[in-house]
Amino acid sequence: ETHGISFRIQISVKELLDTDVLLKLLFHLPVNYPSTLPDISVNSDQLTRAQCMDVKDKLLEQAKKHLSEPMVHDLILWVQQHLKDVIKQSATVCNEKTTLSKGAEDGIWMLLLHLDHMRAKAKYVKTVEKWASNLRLTGRLMFMGKIILILLQGDRSSVKEYLILQKTSKVDVDSSGKKCKEKMMSVLCETEVQSQHKRFQTFEVKEYSTPEELQKEFETSGLKTLFSEFVPPLLK
Repeated sequence: ETHGISFRIQISVKELLDTDVLLKLLFHLPVNYPSTLPDISVNSDQLTRAQCMDVKDKLLEQAKKHLSEPMVHDLILWVQQHLKDVIKQSATVCNEKTTLSKGAEDGIWMLLLHLDHMRAKAKYVKTVEKWASNLRLTGRLMFMGKIILILLQGDRSSVKEYLILQKTSKVDVDSSGKKCKEKMMSVLCETEVQSQHKRFQTFEVKEYSTPEELQKEFETSGLKTLFSEFVPPLLK
């Protein structure tokens, strides 16, 4: 009633060289859908991150054409028919990029997470600090009002390991005080650190009293776009 609904759909698309591409599409339908566009996330082990982003952008373009009418089924049909064209278009761009970023798999990655709440805050914070230290990750654990964000930078393998720990460990307590896993976490962004992004030297826990303070933290680290894309929807 207040957050809308999220669901994942997996589809298999016959692709270039006649191999099947398995697409994992995550749709979040806001409360006032379909008069508001859904949020869409695209993942596939057979596509690069850039190609997944291109597919997402094209799906959102299509979604705008269906505004005010149910559209998920139409979007799935569209991606099944047009995936090949989208990949061909992004392949030319991608080839230029890969020559620049050889070894991207081992490069420095960045992860932005949103947590819904922390009941056992002191213990939770200690756990996050310990994981970041053990995995040699830098960044920020940020509190602003009810908003809790974790921003991490480090080796891609360490970032992935952190995500597994965050999802599978008993980090908090439920309403009855029993230890529980984190079920209300969302991954807002996972991407390679670019040249305009400043590297965090340490991992720090910070509290901010206004959205402007939080925004400044992102901007001084060259992450203005990251802030404007993912944080304002959380402030509403």
